[in-house]
Amino acid sequence: MLLSDDSATWIAVGLAFGAVVVALAFAVVAFVALRRKPVAQALAPAEGTETRDLVRALEGALEEARLARELAEISASLDLDSVLTRVLDSVNGLEGVDAAMVVLSQGDGENGEPLVATVGMSAEEAVRQPVAGPPKGQDARAVGIAYSYTREEAGENEELIRGGVSVPLRDEQGESIGTLAAFWRGRDRSATDKELVHFEELASRAGPAIENARRFREARKLADLDALTNLHNRRYFHETLARECTRAHRYDRRLSLVVFDIDDFKAINDRIGHLAGDSVLAAVAERVQSVVRGADIACRVGGDEFAVILPESTLGDAEQLYGRVRLAVASRPLGPFERIHLSAGLAELRPEDDAKIFFERADEALYRAKETGKGRFSAANGVG
Repeated sequence: MLLSDDSATWIAVGLAFGAVVVALAFAVVAFVALRRKPVAQALAPAEGTETRDLVRALEGALEEARLARELAEISASLDLDSVLTRVLDSVNGLEGVDAAMVVLSQGDGENGEPLVATVGMSAEEAVRQPVAGPPKGQDARAVGIAYSYTREEAGENEELIRGGVSVPLRDEQGESIGTLAAFWRGRDRSATDKELVHFEELASRAGPAIENARRFREARKLADLDALTNLHNRRYFHETLARECTRAHRYDRRLSLVVFDIDDFKAINDRIGHLAGDSVLAAVAERVQSVVRGADIACRVGGDEFAVILPESTLGDAEQLYGRVRLAVASRPLGPFERIHLSAGLAELRPEDDAKIFFERADEALYRAKETGKGRFSAANGVG
């Protein structure tokens, strides 16, 4: 059968296009194979001193480039959790390292205890690891860590941590802020000079980055606090309420809110003055803080109005919290006053609520409570 000129042309074009596709496919396969193989296998045969030296030099350059990239990324954030994660991942990514730990001696600013972050180990393992740096007054380069187990212990678990190395973390002024440690499992060995250099380079970049992020967190925390009462301020309240409402809707969780204020606070101010009135507000806030749960978020919304966000909580939980707050405030005199009364509005999140509507429902319940008397609460879905 004879083909027309047009048919022959299209067949030729199709064959050419198919050849290009096949060539591209082989190129992709070859590229993937090279990426998966170590450089020494992918670039050259083992024989030949010059070839081996070139391969080693290339491997070293690639490793140095990776380390430089990770060092740069460590300082690229002011979020303390992100900085710690990048530092730990960089250490844990080094050859022969199975776990890593950062210990900050100044803690988290709340309870003064050291802040410990780890990767590659369980919480139980982390508690057992030494966290101290070099002896005081001694500027040691690093501290080696070695473990010795009984035969029974070693036989039960071959993945036990066998050793490690700890290097100091310092801020930009050279002051010690904690330690950076790497650990290995299942074998007895010591850190090589090359590994120590890597640890020291990471620590020298990580120390200032961690300290900057820690100071940023402290500054942000201060910006979130009300100066008078030391509770979270109005801005933090609305941001957190919006976030908790979104989370509760997304994961089908319960969320409740208590909004309360001091009954007849204007009369209190008129009687004893605004400075003494401020001391009453501070005392009320302190007693509120003493009875809220660890997961609850206590805030000063404005003036003498306070609010407590209760994650994972029902309207009944909110009522119980109000009872504890009312008892704590009325249990003993506040300055010249024998008793201070609080009125409250309670609400539980509904499927149709956003943060604004949720707060308005609780706030409206507060005003209903005040209309019915002093020292009472009203629920958004009914009167208490």
